[in-house]
Amino acid sequence: MALDLPAMLQKSGALLHGHFRLSSGLHSADYVQCALLLEHPRDAKAVGTELAERIRPLSPSKIVSPALGGIIVGYVVAEALDLPFIFTERKDGRMTLRRGFRIENNEPVVIVEDVVTTGKSTRETADVVRAAGGRVVGFASILNRSGRENPFDAPYVNLASMALETYSETICPICASGVPLDAPGSRHTR
Repeated sequence: MALDLPAMLQKSGALLHGHFRLSSGLHSADYVQCALLLEHPRDAKAVGTELAERIRPLSPSKIVSPALGGIIVGYVVAEALDLPFIFTERKDGRMTLRRGFRIENNEPVVIVEDVVTTGKSTRETADVVRAAGGRVVGFASILNRSGRENPFDAPYVNLASMALETYSETICPICASGVPLDAPGSRHTR
């Protein structure tokens, strides 16, 4: 049976409406909380298996995700492909490999993320992979809300694209209307 991602987003309560600061720093009236989508292991496995099938033709030998949002989906994708999984994380504001994780020279890697808006964390992870000697053969995410078919410099696959409006903080009409701001992402918490 095909994965019905919109139904899963609705059922899990992952599609939120209000006033949000995204991890990118942009504001939006809509936020996709993939942690809720992936909360039940059965759902995470279904999402990971479907995304893994789209990644398989890229022939990676390792899956890498940026912390925090990409960890669950990256892990279940790696499990479905029977590949090792590692993640990058911020230390002193910079994305880095820690915890003894390594990437071999010329190792083919796919970077897996939950949601891509600007792609900043994903590109930072790609920079870390390349600096460690790895080769980024592709990118993948559950959702693409970037407004571009492929915002990256290698093949990109996703399970769904969503056109959700975003605003710079300086021109945000939701701010102007006085709706309180929520920052559920991991990069801009206050």
